[in-house]
Amino acid sequence: MSHPRSRCFGADDPLMRAYHDEEWGVPVHDDRLLFEHLVLDGFQAGLSWRVILHKREAFRRAFAGFDPQTMAHFGVRQVERLLADPGIVRNRQKVEAAIGNARALLRLWEQGISFDGFLWRYTDGCTLKGPPARSWQELPTRSAESEAMSRDLKAQGFKFVGPTICYAFMQAVGMVDDHLVSCFRYRPPDGG
Repeated sequence: MSHPRSRCFGADDPLMRAYHDEEWGVPVHDDRLLFEHLVLDGFQAGLSWRVILHKREAFRRAFAGFDPQTMAHFGVRQVERLLADPGIVRNRQKVEAAIGNARALLRLWEQGISFDGFLWRYTDGCTLKGPPARSWQELPTRSAESEAMSRDLKAQGFKFVGPTICYAFMQAVGMVDDHLVSCFRYRPPDGG
C-alpha cells in the first residue's frame, strides 16, 4: 500500500493535485506560457485558484490559446463574446486588461525584449527559495521582487499586475519556491 503524499494544497481535487504536483513552482521560460500564467493570475484576483484552474481550458479556448498576437487584435465584438462565455470569469475589466496585456507584450517584443528575459531578471534567472513555512499563513503574499515587477509591468502598460498578483505568478512559474516544509516537493534552501 502506498503512502499518501503530503501536499501544500489540492489533495482533495484531482485537477488541483495534478497542478500542484506537476506545475506549481516549476520554472517556466516560454513567453506564451508566462503570458497565460500572468493573465490567469489577474483573473484570479478576488477568487480562488481552484475556480480559475477548473476554467483554464475554457479560458484557453476563449483567448485563442493565449496567443498574444491574436488577442491583441480582439475588438468590441470579441469582448462581448468573452463577456457572454459562461466558461470563463466574465469581468469586463479583467477581459479588457487581458487584451491590453497582449498589446503590451507585443510592444515589448517589438523592442526586442523577450517576456522571459523581462520577468526572470527580478530573480537573476534563478528560483528564489521562500522561507521554510509550515502553513500558508507563514508565507509572504508579496516581496521586494514582486513589487518591482508590478511597478515595471504597469509602466509597460500591463494591468491587473499588483504586487500580490505578481507574487502568486512568481510562485506559479517557479521564480519562487514556496512549497511548505511538510510537502513532498519541498527542497531545503541548500538543495539538500
